[in-house]
Amino acid sequence: MQNTIKLIAAPAIKQGSAGPNVLQIANDVDVDSLRDQLATASTVELHFPKFTDGRAYSQAAQLRRRLGFAGDIRATGDVLIDQLVQMQRTGFSSAVLRDGQDAEHGEKLLAHYSGFYQGDAAQAAPRFAR
Repeated sequence: MQNTIKLIAAPAIKQGSAGPNVLQIANDVDVDSLRDQLATASTVELHFPKFTDGRAYSQAAQLRRRLGFAGDIRATGDVLIDQLVQMQRTGFSSAVLRDGQDAEHGEKLLAHYSGFYQGDAAQAAPRFAR
């Protein structure tokens, strides 16, 4: 599996400084209700208020699989490097790491797995069907 998630250090992104084509979505919002806004967005930011709250994973998977969003899906908030593989598999394409997280170690974790048996947002077919 190739590393397709871009890691961003927290100081590189100013909190709340979304650009004109960036759609920030709280993790309690039904992404289906945002179809019209997604048409003009190049980046969707999904927020993890704490690392134990996984609702943004479901939102990312819905954006990719159900709504066909092809732009950047960025994880923000309490993002830890041990979440990166699951983020990549559910459709995230970039992640702003929480302060204190080592991006280089995150890259190594992402490169650790060469593939998965189950399908995911990037490759819907399971390994046996490929």
